[in-house]
Amino acid sequence: MSAEYMFQVPAFSHQAQSWHTINWYSVELTVRELQVRIAKATKQQQWRRVKALQRMLVRSFAAKCLAVKRVTENRGKRTAGVDGELWSTPESKWQATFRLKRQGYKPKPLRRIYIPKSNGKRRPLGIPTMLDRAMQALYLLALEPVSETTADRNSYGFRPMRSTADAIEQCFVNLSRKSSAEWVLEGDIKGCFDNISHDWLLANVVLDKQVLRKWLKAGFMESGKLNPTEAGTPQGGIISPVLANLALDGLEEVLESHFGKKNTKASYKTKVNYVRYADDFIITGISRELLENEVKPIVEAFMAERGLALSPEKTVITHITEGFDFLGQNLRKYNNGKMLIKPSAKSVKNVLKKIRDIVKGQKTVRADMLISQLNPILRGWANYNRHIVAKETFNYVDYRVWKLLWQWCRRRHNNRHKRWIKAKYFKSVGARNWTFSSITVDGFTKRLIYTNDTVIKRHIKLKAEANPYDLAFEEYFEQRLERAWRDSLQGQRKVLMLWLKQKHCCPMCRQKITKETGWNIHHIVERVKGGSDELSNLVLLHPNCHRQLHSLNVACYS
Repeated sequence: MSAEYMFQVPAFSHQAQSWHTINWYSVELTVRELQVRIAKATKQQQWRRVKALQRMLVRSFAAKCLAVKRVTENRGKRTAGVDGELWSTPESKWQATFRLKRQGYKPKPLRRIYIPKSNGKRRPLGIPTMLDRAMQALYLLALEPVSETTADRNSYGFRPMRSTADAIEQCFVNLSRKSSAEWVLEGDIKGCFDNISHDWLLANVVLDKQVLRKWLKAGFMESGKLNPTEAGTPQGGIISPVLANLALDGLEEVLESHFGKKNTKASYKTKVNYVRYADDFIITGISRELLENEVKPIVEAFMAERGLALSPEKTVITHITEGFDFLGQNLRKYNNGKMLIKPSAKSVKNVLKKIRDIVKGQKTVRADMLISQLNPILRGWANYNRHIVAKETFNYVDYRVWKLLWQWCRRRHNNRHKRWIKAKYFKSVGARNWTFSSITVDGFTKRLIYTNDTVIKRHIKLKAEANPYDLAFEEYFEQRLERAWRDSLQGQRKVLMLWLKQKHCCPMCRQKITKETGWNIHHIVERVKGGSDELSNLVLLHPNCHRQLHSLNVACYS
C-alpha cells in the first residue's frame, strides 16, 4: 500500500433508515439555524415569532435526533428512571426519536435518590426516565437560545462556554482596584431548586406551557410512594438548571435601575456590582449600610416574587480585608492593598480528605492502581485552581500527599530499610527526586501527578455580553475554543496537532470537536492490518461518529 491514506467520509442518503445512517452534519446545521433565528427574534422581542420557531424546532426530526444523542452519550446514560428503561443500542435510540411527541405525552414521576453534601447533609436528586430526559433535551434546544439572549450579563453558571473561572475573574475586576468597593454581600438562596414558584415559571418562561406544567407537577417516587411537587424544579432534570437561571435572571437589571449601570456617574457613588454562578452570588457595595439597608431589601423582594428567600445564616456582609470564599476559592485584599485569590481552606481540606480516604482504604493494592485512583483527583483539583495564586497551596498539598504515600509504603514494608523503600517507589524524574512511581503489569511506568507542576496562567474572562447563538460572536468563540485547547493539551501534542490539522472539526459530521463533545482517535488503516501511529494514519472523531464509522465498515484505501 502507498504511504498516503485517505480518510473517506461515508455517503449518507437524505432520508436516514437507522441510527447509524443519520447525517449528523445536516442535523446539526438544521438545529443551529433555527436556534440562531430564535435568538434573533428574542433580541427583537418578537415573542409570537419566537414561539412559532420553537414549535418548528421541537417538531423537527433533526432536533429529536440531537435530543436522543445527548441523553444517550452523557454521564447519566446508564442511570435509569422509575421504569428501568435504558437506550443502549442503536435500534433503541432510533426508535426513541419517533417517541418524542407532544400529543399524548405524560411524564412519569422522578426516581428520588440522595447524594452527600460537603456539610454532611444529603442533596435530593430526581432522576427522570430516558423518555422524559429526551423530551427535556428536545425542548431545551428551543429554550436555551431564549435564556442566553435574556440572561444577566454577569451570570456564569450552567451556561454554554462559561465557567467558574469567568465568575472569579469578574469578582477580581470588581474588587481589585484601589478605588473598588470594599464591602461584599455574599448571597445564599435557601433551597433554590426546591422552592422556585411554579406559577412564576409558567407565567414567565417562554416555552410550551402544557409540557412545562406536566414536568413541574410530575411528582417523585420515594420508598414506593408517589409524592406530589408543588414548587421547585427537580435537581437531576436536564432542563432544570436553565429554568433556575431564568428565575434568577433580571436581578442585575433591577440593581442597575436603582444604582446605575457600571462605569456611569451613579455607579461610582455606590459601586454596586453583581456576579452570579448558578444560585451563588455576590454583590459589592461602598458601605455595609448600603448593602444592608438598600441592596438586601431589593434582593429579598426580587426573590420573594419567585417563591425564594435568602438564608439568614449564610447571607453575610464581609469587608474585603477579611476575605470571603466563593466557588471554592478565597478572595481577599491584604494590608498592602493587593488582592489575591487562593484556594479556600475548605477546598484544600476536602481534596486532602479524598486523597487520605483512598490511600487508607487501599492498603493492599498495587502502587500503579493507587496512582490511577489518585491522579484524576489531583489533576482535576490543580486544573480548577490553575488560574489563581495557588503555588504555595500546591506545594502544601504535594507535601501532605507525599507523607500519606510514605506511610503507605512503610506499612507495606515495615521490615525494610528506608533507602530500599525509596529506591522501590520513589524515582528521580527531572528535577524531582521523590516521584512516586510504579511499573504496570504491561511494563509501562506510571507516575503520580504533582500539583506543583501545574502551570499558573491567568484566565482571560469571557465578554459579558457574548452569546453563542449570536452570529456576531461566532469568530470570538472559535478563538476562545482554540486557546482553551492549546492550554489544556500541552502534554498531548498528537491530539492537538490532529485537532488543528482538521480545523477543529470532526470530518464525519463536520461539527466542532470540543472538550464537552469528547473525541476518539481513529486509525485509518487499522493497526492489526499494519497501520501505524503516525499522524498521517490518524484522525480525530466524535465518539458517536467513531461508532458510526465502524458500524458501517467504511473502507479506507489508498
